[in-house]
Amino acid sequence: MASGLRGNWATLLLPINADDTIDFARLDEELAALTEASVDGIYSNGTAGEFHNQTEAEFDRIQEALASRCRRAGTRFVIGACHSDPQTALSRIRRAVALEPAAIQVILPDWVAVTESEAADFLDLATVAAGGVPLVLYNPPHAKRVLDPATLGRLMRRCGIASAKIGDGDGAWYDAARSHLGGLAIFVPGHHLATGMREEVAAGAFSNVACLSPGGAQRWTDRMATDIEACLSLEGRLRGFLDAHIVPFQRQGYSNPALDKLLAAIGGWAPIGTRLRRPYRWIEAEHASRLAPVARQAFPELFEPSGSQP
Repeated sequence: MASGLRGNWATLLLPINADDTIDFARLDEELAALTEASVDGIYSNGTAGEFHNQTEAEFDRIQEALASRCRRAGTRFVIGACHSDPQTALSRIRRAVALEPAAIQVILPDWVAVTESEAADFLDLATVAAGGVPLVLYNPPHAKRVLDPATLGRLMRRCGIASAKIGDGDGAWYDAARSHLGGLAIFVPGHHLATGMREEVAAGAFSNVACLSPGGAQRWTDRMATDIEACLSLEGRLRGFLDAHIVPFQRQGYSNPALDKLLAAIGGWAPIGTRLRRPYRWIEAEHASRLAPVARQAFPELFEPSGSQP
């Protein structure tokens, strides 16, 4: 059951060309930047990785690029075998196994919302398909079936799954999480990680903060072991920036992938671009140029050279 996953995991974002193709040369540049940042790990094909809008051949090529670069760098990686169709998801899991990831991330079938028993049946099938590779259950707030801590803990233990990537909540949610999710590796939103660590619930984050600055997010995560108060202060500034400058785009209907690509463009650490594959709308790069100095003024420690503390 144990996956051993912890810490700051950076998402692999897809550079999309004007003709809607994936730019694999820029993808490799991004992977090089992530491994050079010495993040705890890299994961592919979450929501921000646009798993919902790629062919199976593209899926395979993305995972092969991830595995190849991470093996050379000695970086751990998680493959997202997510798909709303359970049969396609199971096929992706089987193909991912050959690349020997640290874990494989899955979502629950998502066109028709599943019952708890159906969710357990799918996760049993996924476990068999994974052939001993640990699974990470990805249950974001926009899933058709969002699991409360009691249901999540019951389902994970029933199916032998040690890790989950989820949204968190208020103090009552954290109380419930401590009661029902103890001993499990729970990954909270990146900009809530210091709170999750203080509340002794979070093992880490599959992190939107790493979209802004992979190296800065890693230094911030590392510092939580020794100076949680300073890290909570940075979290407060991160939340303030996101509420003031990023959430307004969300209210205009832009998707989470659009928001995360905007964060990466603000950080400017790799040539990813803000474009999404159509039909999804993206945020024009001019907004990143406008917000980059605002971010650097709000939390300059995220953008300092490696070796400095956030």
